[in-house]
Amino acid sequence: MAVGARRRVAGAPTTKELIVLLRRLGSEGKELVALFDADAIAGERHLLSAWAHLGRSRSRGTTRLRDRSAELALFVAGDDQLPRALAKVGFSDRTSAFVLVTERPRPLEALLEALGLEPDPSAYPRAVNEALLERLGIAVEERAVLTASSWEGLVLERVALVDLGAVRHGDAPSSEDS
Repeated sequence: MAVGARRRVAGAPTTKELIVLLRRLGSEGKELVALFDADAIAGERHLLSAWAHLGRSRSRGTTRLRDRSAELALFVAGDDQLPRALAKVGFSDRTSAFVLVTERPRPLEALLEALGLEPDPSAYPRAVNEALLERLGIAVEERAVLTASSWEGLVLERVALVDLGAVRHGDAPSSEDS
């Protein structure tokens, strides 16, 4: 489930406060809770594709991170390194619009309240634009060969290309992994 959101007051809660709140919510249950900058989300199919890839990775035991929310960020960003992924899809004190993603049975309204955010249907979903593609690292040359109505496909391709399958937890790397 995903919903658009915004701060009730500009700059509050701060990024640091939101991170603390997200960690607290994550420790209260095993359901995933993630928050992204809405300017980095290409719509419902983007999130569903990232979600599906996360599920496949987890079912195969080929995860890199213990925290599923952080690992979801890798897929959403189309990047296999967390610092780069967070730079692409994470939020800052300047972020005005968010996308809150959670698993059931967590009620979105209660999560928004706990995070000090309020619903904002204009934040999500949004149309894919050049700024979003640039933010996700999709070059002008890549998008120039497609019409704007096909740009979402470039985002979905990035999600699919994230390779998290190099090492299974508990397996020693073989010489083939080198």
